[in-house]
Amino acid sequence: MSAPITPTFSSLALLEMPRPDFVEVMAVPLPPGASNDPAWWARAIFGGPQPAAVEALMRLRQAVVPLLGLRPSPPDTFAVREVVGQEALMVAHEAHLDFRCAVGVDPTSRLLRVTTVVRLHGWRGRVYFAPVRLLHPSIERAMIRAALRRSRTARPAEPEPSGASEAPGASGTGGRTPAVVSDSR
Repeated sequence: MSAPITPTFSSLALLEMPRPDFVEVMAVPLPPGASNDPAWWARAIFGGPQPAAVEALMRLRQAVVPLLGLRPSPPDTFAVREVVGQEALMVAHEAHLDFRCAVGVDPTSRLLRVTTVVRLHGWRGRVYFAPVRLLHPSIERAMIRAALRRSRTARPAEPEPSGASEAPGASGTGGRTPAVVSDSR
């Protein structure tokens, strides 16, 4: 009889934010032959062409945040800041919230995982994040599906040095529904 396995979960997203106000983890199987490079997947999910509804919501966000006295997000908000092992990290510190998102690839189980954590600051953060909290799972799911479709035609087989590969172009069809775990306090 083998010893029991103790499940563990760790992510770069949680390192500097152990008690976030919002946590969401999505996981989806990687397509056959897809890249194991987490930075490639981070760019594919957050830097590639987005579904029309996601683009519209991002434009709406940029237009509405000044009404709360906030600055629109800079263009590099979703830039990969660090890659450690099989996880790429994106970080943003803004007046109303701190955001960390880690895109991980498990080459053994062939799973892609996106971990998002947010810490809110003051009333502006709470007001801003109220609608985001409701829409975030659907938006992230749509972005992952779009990246999966694009990956079918643009797949580097091995990890590339950080910054070496571009986000894949749009094409392909189909997609898998990511598993979602969400915790909003």
